[in-house]
Amino acid sequence: MKVAVTSQGKELSSQVDPRFGRAKYFIEIDTDSGEFIAHDNSQGLNASQGAGIQAGQNVIDLAIEAVITGNVGPKAFRTLQAGNVKIYIGATGTVQNAVEQFKAGILQEAKQANVEGHWM
Repeated sequence: MKVAVTSQGKELSSQVDPRFGRAKYFIEIDTDSGEFIAHDNSQGLNASQGAGIQAGQNVIDLAIEAVITGNVGPKAFRTLQAGNVKIYIGATGTVQNAVEQFKAGILQEAKQANVEGHWM
């Protein structure tokens, strides 16, 4: 399965970024093979508005099946939902830890946004 984890750095040892739209990076991970690629999200990080929508569209364009993050706002949630991307919130620690929690079924799929828009 292809998942994307919001990250503060480019490695599996990087900390999960608690923000979706303004995350520094998205780490795309194949949960079967363990292969990963870091995608820069500077466009969303520096956006004056619409960061969640743009980040959501970027994730959809990568054919990601699930997002693992700390928090997601309402516009990003709707964008991801429209693209059939599952959203798992509440992730903390390293990207590797978040993926392990996801694979173990510890993280729950979000049914709605958990922060207001423009959360920094």
